[in-house]
Amino acid sequence: MPPAMGVSAKEQLRILSSGAAAIIPEGEFADRLERSVSTGVPLRVKLGIDPSSPDIHLGHAVPLRKLRRFQDFGHTAVLIIGDFTGQVGDPSGQSAMRRALGADEVAANAATYVDQARRILDPERLEVLHNSEWLGTMGVEGLLRLAAQATVAQMLERDDFARRYADGRPISIVEFLYPLLQAQDSVAIRSDVELGGTDQTFNLLVGRDLQGRSGQEPQIAFTLPLLEGLDGVQKMSKSLGNYVGIADPPEDMFGKLMRVPDDLIGKYLRLTTDVDPAEIDALEADAKAGGPGAGRAKRRLAREVVTLYQGAEAAGQAEQLFDRLHKEHELPDEVTEATIPPDAVADGRVQMPRLIHRVGLADSTSKARDLIKQGAVKLDQTPITELELPSEQVVGRVLQVGKRGFRRLLA
Repeated sequence: MPPAMGVSAKEQLRILSSGAAAIIPEGEFADRLERSVSTGVPLRVKLGIDPSSPDIHLGHAVPLRKLRRFQDFGHTAVLIIGDFTGQVGDPSGQSAMRRALGADEVAANAATYVDQARRILDPERLEVLHNSEWLGTMGVEGLLRLAAQATVAQMLERDDFARRYADGRPISIVEFLYPLLQAQDSVAIRSDVELGGTDQTFNLLVGRDLQGRSGQEPQIAFTLPLLEGLDGVQKMSKSLGNYVGIADPPEDMFGKLMRVPDDLIGKYLRLTTDVDPAEIDALEADAKAGGPGAGRAKRRLAREVVTLYQGAEAAGQAEQLFDRLHKEHELPDEVTEATIPPDAVADGRVQMPRLIHRVGLADSTSKARDLIKQGAVKLDQTPITELELPSEQVVGRVLQVGKRGFRRLLA
């Protein structure tokens, strides 16, 4: 889609603001758009990502899709790969210190992440930068100058730090530095707008403050809602098994989206599709009413998302497969969910006999082992013969034992 040059600042504001959680300050954002239109100088819109995993899911795609909307109006998208900050670990929303990643792991994740991001962003109007370019050469003296820009009291104003401090849980000095490192990214690239989830509000505002201290015009903090996962409770996360990956096979995407809770259909449609807002309102009302209307709304969501990432033909085939499995009663319409018990997992592999027993589909592990040998155990309709499988091949799948035993497996 070519950039929509000549679109008024008022119209850009209307479209770009749709779905935003907060724009701080909104008046300055409107002024910045007006100036961009009058001068013909595009805004530099920043999105920073720390490649903590190799896959992009629909939750990650929310700010990426908003970044694409800025591109469509002719603005410059700047994607910051946090190959330096990724080794520190973003403390946002964390109740404990998170594991720091090694340089090789970050590099491998970043490569696949950028490839997947290009499914959403226009590569012709995209700058991809790595923050090791400026943070990695800062040195101790530069780091000390940066650290002097904030106080411990300011950092403890942050909700997650305040809770951890009050509860006596450790906070590392490195974690205190993280918001400043992310803020330095904004200074380095002279961003006009920074996008992030609502959990990034503090970090984005630190960037705004640091730019002002550096003599730059402070960026606009533009936050977007966090997308709940398929469990309807926790933020979408691969580690929780409640995610839909944008590179998932079409049939997996469709099947997962048909599990979205009815009360989240409207939010998913707004944040993950291009359906007109007025139509979303009607679909949301149908979903909240329950019954057949909810099913139709959910199907629309699944078709739209699969079409967006895999194409209309793949979406149609995925829906047909879903119907064969469910409408023809090869699988029940509703499948009981079960969490994979920790004692059924060792070294990233699920011990299938123990799992089958622990989720109540066999009287003992030995009986479960016999059922596997007899070909009576399936995952997503495919018989299994192995006694153990990698966790990623089990999480999110439907376990079937015999003709009437079903469990959807969650992490």
